[in-house]
Amino acid sequence: MNALITGVAGFIGSRLAEEVIAAGGSVVGVDRMSTFYDPAIKRRNIAQVRESERFRLVEADLNEIDLEPLMEESQVVYHLAAQPGVRVSWGREFEVYVRDNVLATQRLLEAARAVGVDRVVAASSSSVYGDAESYPVTEHSRRRPISPYGVTKLASEELCRLYATQFGVETIGLRYFTIFGPRQRPDMAFSRFIEAGRAGRPIEVYGDGLQVRDFTFVDDAVAATIASATNGRPGETYNVAGGTEASVLDVVGLLGPMVGREIEVDHQPAAAGDVRRTGADVTNARNDLGYEPNVSLEEGLRRQVEASG
Repeated sequence: MNALITGVAGFIGSRLAEEVIAAGGSVVGVDRMSTFYDPAIKRRNIAQVRESERFRLVEADLNEIDLEPLMEESQVVYHLAAQPGVRVSWGREFEVYVRDNVLATQRLLEAARAVGVDRVVAASSSSVYGDAESYPVTEHSRRRPISPYGVTKLASEELCRLYATQFGVETIGLRYFTIFGPRQRPDMAFSRFIEAGRAGRPIEVYGDGLQVRDFTFVDDAVAATIASATNGRPGETYNVAGGTEASVLDVVGLLGPMVGREIEVDHQPAAAGDVRRTGADVTNARNDLGYEPNVSLEEGLRRQVEASG
């Protein structure tokens, strides 16, 4: 299958590209190499896949490039590009989030509509739920994000739904729940924890550390993403979660033996927009996509520690 992957040099996008290539497909990858974190890390992420003749990298901004020619030979578009980060999406930075998460998605959908791409699979986030009224959340639970980042991801979801219902663009949305594993962005919690733990520095934890997350290993998320190219109901959005709920302090406790030392926690003030809990019902993804998470939190952490060593 020929695929266009946006955000191809990122944490999830680079793994997705490798899997598509390994399955015999070809990939046109688009990435603007944003400086949100060091672009050298992104280039390392795609070093292996760039050796394939069936991979082509286009370094460009989705808001500026002509997207239609890139889609002409693609059966599926995997739209993973976005400006990440809940805590930094407030204030003047919100303009960046609107541009990268909303306007870029709308341009992508317009191009997909014009070319007639078979399917667009778009990454969303558990952040659209905010602090839910009950758990686990289903896809029909109330969506009320508590961060500007979450607002932009919800807006991009709604755009996908509109293009599906109004113009027949086959879209599938995936609400990722706290993805972790090798290549995780350096600003994300597990990466920071592992680096600090190895160096013998205290780990900075926002709030009391009792926030609960439904952690999802990156390979499981990639499997769901690939399955969405051919399975699932057009216009629908699916929860993609690992089924392992644990607190931040639980994770710290697991990491200590893996990095070879007891980890000290430095509690920082709670961050605005940081939800208290996430937890997903993945019944719909299981039934429609054949999704089944296979990697436990402990095993996934071990793989991430080993890969970062």
